Amino acid sequence: MDVAQSGLYPLQRCKTVHLVRHAQGIHNVEGEKDFSAYMSPELFDAHLTPLGWNQVDNLRKHVKACGLARKIELVITSPLLRTMQTAVGVFGGESYTDGVNIPPLMVENAGHSGQPAISSLNCPPFIAVERCREHLVENDEDILWKADVREANEEVAARGVKFINWLWTRKEKEIAIVSHSGFLFHTLQAFGGDCHSIVKEEISKQ
Repeated sequence: MDVAQSGLYPLQRCKTVHLVRHAQGIHNVEGEKDFSAYMSPELFDAHLTPLGWNQVDNLRKHVKACGLARKIELVITSPLLRTMQTAVGVFGGESYTDGVNIPPLMVENAGHSGQPAISSLNCPPFIAVERCREHLVENDEDILWKADVREANEEVAARGVKFINWLWTRKEKEIAIVSHSGFLFHTLQAFGGDCHSIVKEEISKQ
């Protein structure tokens, strides 16, 4: 049987990708009051709120309890503070304590978080990738850069497709991606065209 024509793929060509939207940031709180706050330069690299850190703690407990923490081979995060805090808080090592001779993933009070340092002990590697961040406010050449102009949704989706294609070049089979709701939503909308309408609708939900 021709595997490609049958629509089936050998297991070695499959990857399991876990998508995580960052926890609540201070920009989310302000954005609920006034949507235009999402365009504020002061909130561009927002840090997590106390509620956001509580969400991180709960997800970390779940990831450990279900055994996923032992399976993740790579954590990819957007380079913005709120996603890196979420990624490290969920998938990082244990609390950084005296006597642990290993570099921390996150130093104490990073981003005015009030959180203890988090070690890199017994955790998967982390990489920050620009391509999976929120709507960009500039292009690669900085042509006619404007602080209040963001990528169109179609551009975000196209960037997301390139990101997914890049994932196929990675050797890891089980990957966690910590990104933003806009990036995840528009990227997923670009997929599923060859699936049943119910599947397409499910993966395109926001």
